[in-house]
Amino acid sequence: MNRYPVWKYTILVIVLLVGVLYTLPNFFGEAPAVQVSSAKTAVAVDAAVQQRVQEALQAAGITPDFVELQGNSVRARFDTPDTQLQAKDAIEKALVPDAGNASYIVALNLVSRSPTWLKALHANPMYLGLDLRGGVHFMLQVDMQAALTKKAESYAGDIRGLLRDQGIRHGGVSREGQNIDIRVRDEATLTAARNAIARSLTDLQLSSRPEDGADSAGGGFRLRAFIKPEATRLVQEQALKQNIVTLHNRINELGVAEPVIQQQGQDRIVVQLPGVQDTAKAKDILGRTATLEVRMVDESTEARSAASGRVPLPLGSERYPERNGQPVIVKKQVVLTGENLTDAQPGFDGQTQEPTVNLTLDAKGARIFRDVTRENVGKRMAIVLFEKGQGEVVTAPVIRSEIGGGRVQISGSMSTDEAHDTALLLRAGSLAAPMEIIEEFTIGPTLGADNIERGIHSVVWGLAAIALFMCCYYQLFGLFSSIALAVNVLLLVAVLSMLQATLTLPGIAAMALAIGVAIDSNVLINERIREELRSGISAQAAIHTGYERAWATIVDSNVTTLIAGLALLTFGSGPVRGFAVVHCIGILTSMLSAVLFSRALVNLWYGRQKKLKSLAIGQVWKPEADSAVVNINQSA
Repeated sequence: MNRYPVWKYTILVIVLLVGVLYTLPNFFGEAPAVQVSSAKTAVAVDAAVQQRVQEALQAAGITPDFVELQGNSVRARFDTPDTQLQAKDAIEKALVPDAGNASYIVALNLVSRSPTWLKALHANPMYLGLDLRGGVHFMLQVDMQAALTKKAESYAGDIRGLLRDQGIRHGGVSREGQNIDIRVRDEATLTAARNAIARSLTDLQLSSRPEDGADSAGGGFRLRAFIKPEATRLVQEQALKQNIVTLHNRINELGVAEPVIQQQGQDRIVVQLPGVQDTAKAKDILGRTATLEVRMVDESTEARSAASGRVPLPLGSERYPERNGQPVIVKKQVVLTGENLTDAQPGFDGQTQEPTVNLTLDAKGARIFRDVTRENVGKRMAIVLFEKGQGEVVTAPVIRSEIGGGRVQISGSMSTDEAHDTALLLRAGSLAAPMEIIEEFTIGPTLGADNIERGIHSVVWGLAAIALFMCCYYQLFGLFSSIALAVNVLLLVAVLSMLQATLTLPGIAAMALAIGVAIDSNVLINERIREELRSGISAQAAIHTGYERAWATIVDSNVTTLIAGLALLTFGSGPVRGFAVVHCIGILTSMLSAVLFSRALVNLWYGRQKKLKSLAIGQVWKPEADSAVVNINQSA
């Protein structure tokens, strides 16, 4: 009745071992390290950079614990902070010969001390949030009105090009705020302009009125276009998303292991940078501007000679490096800027199936691009990205034919990953809307370490106090419940580590709450077993019936609590979501540990005792004792 088959015990042991394995990395702490990341969006950090770091350390006589390529950065771990500082100087000397034009950022960081064999099993510790590790917090306000004004200006250019292409004469297209006014002379022209705009620009809402006053110029009509409410919301959402992508790209050079960049409300972005203490540096990165320019490549004989450095640059030309380091001579005249680019997406050529980057230009950009490509077939056109005053050629394709319609396809010798990176670079090179820092504060590492210590103490002492109470009140069953409770905490930490979640103070609070929720399930089971014993059934039957009948109550109580946690996860943000994630996972692990693990222990201890007469579950009220008391009262 109360026996588990061997396969059940085997599964529980495997789960327990996996839990121990993925919890272990959190106990090794962190070691000083040096992290190398890209200082420019177009510069990649790859195995070649890793090799250069290893060679620089070897030349300086410094032996690191390891040098690894992780994501978009190279990390080297050391034993002591003194060695860390020496390594930073050696790596900077090798990778950043010119501090004014740095391609890489060499930053001090902390990495886990986990053994290599744990890393090989992908067992990594949880990330620590801002309140536990220290760092910088910013609240950014996005200027949505500027984004809408920029979009309205783009629509004004589209309208000018549309009316010109369809031969509709007008008295001028002007923008006032987010409204676009088109002046026409007669009602027939008004109708033609209205129909043309309504067909092509469906996101615009139109209204018209006769001209009056001094601006009438002898009569006529004014057609006003403005962005529809649903299109306005879409513009705002896209501006916010593009700003978040751009911030991610910029923060990479700060060497932050797990930055938090998330939307808050309709027009705000929260940026948390754990481990960063230099507020001025963080502000400089967040407020950085990037511009995109399209220029023609100078392919004259003088330019080819200048590319090799043998002769000076031709008049009216400049030299910029490509992503592979090769110099390209481009003309100073700017054909297009990033303001004319509305979208950039990776794709594949329909005929050759080569990776491509597909660009979408606004009306003004499409017209200019069509004219330039028609006049320069067979020549190269360079796309140059400027950051911090330094320019780099992202790509320089050959113009095969005239390109109209505002859609441009860039192809060449690029991989799928390079096409994706180039599209992201072109799409997120600059902010879609200006932002202003409206809130900032810094948390020191000492305060973060103190928060960790206090949080761990709260969980440990809470667990110890509950275990002491359970052992005193429920005796041996209380011990089983306490062991199951410890397993619950173990599994909770293991799951959070597997998910690479970021642990914050609210997360620790949710962990402490999960202990109370988990022990509640064991209390229900123990009291149900007591109730069955009072009814006079055998001890083995009481164990079986107690667990079976308590299960429905445990499910009901945990599901209702889980619903509340999912509501916090869905509608909350920031610390609330951090609390909700740990809370929901804690509920699921508590149901597993409270029922399966505790019953496994009970079955292991009592299951093979055929003539079991009593259970060590604390004081149980006996029906026989009650009958004796009743009989004594009646005789008296």
